[in-house]
Amino acid sequence: MHHDGKIREIILVSDDPLDVTRLTGQVAHLIENDVLRHPLMRSKTIWQIAGRPAREGVFAQLLASGAAIEAGDGQVTVGDPVLSLMDHFDEVLTTKVIELFDAREYRYPTLIPTHVLEKCGYFTSFPQYLMFVTRLHSDADVYRSFLADYDRTGHLDPSVLHHCDNVDYCLPPTMCFHTFNQYRHRAVDGANGQVVTARGKSFRYESRYAVSLERLWDFTIREVVFFGSRDFVLAARQRLMTAVFDYLAELDLTGHCEVANDPFFGGADTTHRILSQRMLELKYELRLMVDTERSVAVFFSRNFEITHNGRPVQTGCAGFGLERLAYAFLCQYGVDPTVWPPQVRQAMGRRTLGALAGGQRTEA
Repeated sequence: MHHDGKIREIILVSDDPLDVTRLTGQVAHLIENDVLRHPLMRSKTIWQIAGRPAREGVFAQLLASGAAIEAGDGQVTVGDPVLSLMDHFDEVLTTKVIELFDAREYRYPTLIPTHVLEKCGYFTSFPQYLMFVTRLHSDADVYRSFLADYDRTGHLDPSVLHHCDNVDYCLPPTMCFHTFNQYRHRAVDGANGQVVTARGKSFRYESRYAVSLERLWDFTIREVVFFGSRDFVLAARQRLMTAVFDYLAELDLTGHCEVANDPFFGGADTTHRILSQRMLELKYELRLMVDTERSVAVFFSRNFEITHNGRPVQTGCAGFGLERLAYAFLCQYGVDPTVWPPQVRQAMGRRTLGALAGGQRTEA
């Protein structure tokens, strides 16, 4: 609870009984290591536009029309107009990236080798998001034992993991790790550098999800990765950001871009990482308004340093959450396409207008 601009009280709610002593220790550790050690720094805004006011109740309208269907915890099935807007914005972004940088586009498999995330330091930075993929151990006795257990209980429970083997793969938290893995032991093309872009599903486990398209368990992301010298990466990142800002201004959307940090968890150097990211401005977040008081991050940009063929190569990443981008647009313009900007309306064409009338295309 807030009072005088400060957090004075934390209220925790649970549907299940809790060990209060254990929970108190966890909260105290979190505050001591990840809050009190973190110096208060106001987010630096590097770009801002005051366009349209956001509307209330847009997600409820999408649910009522069947354009959004809650499919599970942090999972939403989307149809038009959300789906067509996602495709449209992705096409706009991809075209800009290819025209600006002569970028190469790839489509990666869903699963990513666990060792790739380990090599990128993801295990020690964001263990809270990890999602391992496993399978039954390849053995006839294991199969028979699994079937016997399932016949006995009639459902799956955590004991099924005793029959499983192999955690060599994970669900990817973002696309850039696929790109890093792709370029391992390879020379970067181009005189100054190389730009790669990809679209795919990303997965991040969180204990609680917003009931809307703002925060999903699995979501669609358009990622851009820059390889090259420090000057090349910084210049390329700035060119992309400027192009995106100009496009959002054309759409008359309300939002801002600010210096941010990743949600590092639990490490002894967490505070140092956060402070370094903010002071060196290694990460930016573009936030668009989704109601009168809240904004959602639809774009992030980060710098990485990796070693390539024994020489340091700078890398930068820019990711766009397509569900969030489409949702932010709808929150500011509404679900009626007749009041959308002409360039969006023309790109959507008859498909969206017809789908809104009859509801045709959906995607889980």
